[in-house]
Amino acid sequence: MKVILLIFTGSGVGGVLRYFTQKFFIDMGYTSFPAGTFIVNIIGCFLIGVFHALAQKNNLLGPQLLLALTTGFCGGFTTFSTFANENMSLLHNGDYFYLILYISLSVILGIGAVILGTNCVKLF
Repeated sequence: MKVILLIFTGSGVGGVLRYFTQKFFIDMGYTSFPAGTFIVNIIGCFLIGVFHALAQKNNLLGPQLLLALTTGFCGGFTTFSTFANENMSLLHNGDYFYLILYISLSVILGIGAVILGTNCVKLF
């Protein structure tokens, strides 16, 4: 039950932070390109790399805290379903440039962010 509560809490915090991040970018006028979702997904990729590396490095994160931070926080913070929905909107609107840019940058930078996060921890 403790693990479920940790994941639940992490997911709630992540979801609220995602909401405010997306709202910030919309309020800043980013309406053609889904910058809010893009940014949270890249940050989430970086953080999941950091969290896994911390767990592997001298067990700095225990299994329960790792679940709370990865499945909980990162799961609530990042969003593949919104990513897919936004891509469908770009496709339906004929915004092919932004569609290709969004998909390409999300995948390439997402994987790069996981690698960067993992390697940042290894430096220390």
